[in-house]
Amino acid sequence: MTELEKFNETIAALENGSIRVAEKKDGRWQVNSWVKEVILSGFRLGKIVDMSQGQFSFLDKDTFPTRRFTEADRVRLVPGGSSVRRGAYLAPSVIVMPPAYINVGAYVDEGSMVDSHATIGSCAQVGKHVHVSAAAQIGGVLEPAGAMPTIVEDGAFIGGNCGIYEGTIVGEGAVLASGVIITSATAIYDATTGEFVPRSEDGRVVVPAGAVVVSGSKPLTRGAAAGSGVQLYCPVIVKYRDEKTAASVRMEDLLR
Repeated sequence: MTELEKFNETIAALENGSIRVAEKKDGRWQVNSWVKEVILSGFRLGKIVDMSQGQFSFLDKDTFPTRRFTEADRVRLVPGGSSVRRGAYLAPSVIVMPPAYINVGAYVDEGSMVDSHATIGSCAQVGKHVHVSAAAQIGGVLEPAGAMPTIVEDGAFIGGNCGIYEGTIVGEGAVLASGVIITSATAIYDATTGEFVPRSEDGRVVVPAGAVVVSGSKPLTRGAAAGSGVQLYCPVIVKYRDEKTAASVRMEDLLR
């Protein structure tokens, strides 16, 4: 098998969901680095071609055209400018509102919605019945090949204009209010315990399952600015999900 044949075979398997960039085994997320390595080879193997559509001019590697869906895929890709790149998986019953962008290697599981102006970055893993609200960004982590992608687990709600980046894990059923930003350097404060949330064993930022997170701040306590009243951004867990929270973020079945 040639390198290009291996690339095409792997991309096809990503698109039908039989393989994925990362998966949860024995309660822990593990990255399949070989899949990322094959994806990366596509940039070297491809050549830049004209992919223009109507009045809009596009140029990209011929190994990564946009995906084409049929009724058999059972995906709602609403007209209006969304783009799903080759090598991304969208499960049956996924809804994509325009315009949204889903990059190579991304995995969006059944019943999830990707709302207008949202981005699902390369290799990001989005679970079942997740709502990625308008203008939210789920950051991509394509390289290095061994780096864990950004992960949003089942039933989570990502509010509008949120940014989840650099391999963050959003736990099952967590709710992020509009505008919450989380990176690999972010410290999350849990107001229900009075402590900062510990990182995972491999040093990753983890939003606990069921946590309800809002944007907050913490005072500078070291250096020349200590005691000056200057505050740093800090996401804050204000409570854990209950029936009232679930009702406020539940996606109406009528939308499906």
